[in-house]
Amino acid sequence: MNDKERLEKIQEVLSELLLLAEDRILLIEGLKDKRSLETLGIKGTMFMIQSEGGPMKAAEFVYNNNKKAVILTDWDRKGGTIASELSKQLSSLGVEYDTSIRARLSVLCKKYAKDVESLDSVVDRLTADTSAIKTDDMIP
Repeated sequence: MNDKERLEKIQEVLSELLLLAEDRILLIEGLKDKRSLETLGIKGTMFMIQSEGGPMKAAEFVYNNNKKAVILTDWDRKGGTIASELSKQLSSLGVEYDTSIRARLSVLCKKYAKDVESLDSVVDRLTADTSAIKTDDMIP
């Protein structure tokens, strides 16, 4: 997959996340993740697992707000461990959650980043790279 295709697929996933964020709680690791998502235009309720009490508190927060969740932890080992623990906690409370966004971003961004906080930079880089390609194509 070339960078243009990668960027298009990332943007598709982010568009889906934007829609999900309207009525679900995004479970992220920290403030830098929140800033990156907001830079990309993704707003909504976000629970920062690291600074707000861990996976159990995150699951309770989602449950108490009677919402569904999107697990959006980093795709490194630590993020995988947190996602696994979140899945267990949410399941035990009967809360529905999505992990597909995280999984797809992991595959699409693995070459460039291992965390949510870098998503905005990845999109910027790929946008710049694909813009350069378009400009070069126009040179006779």
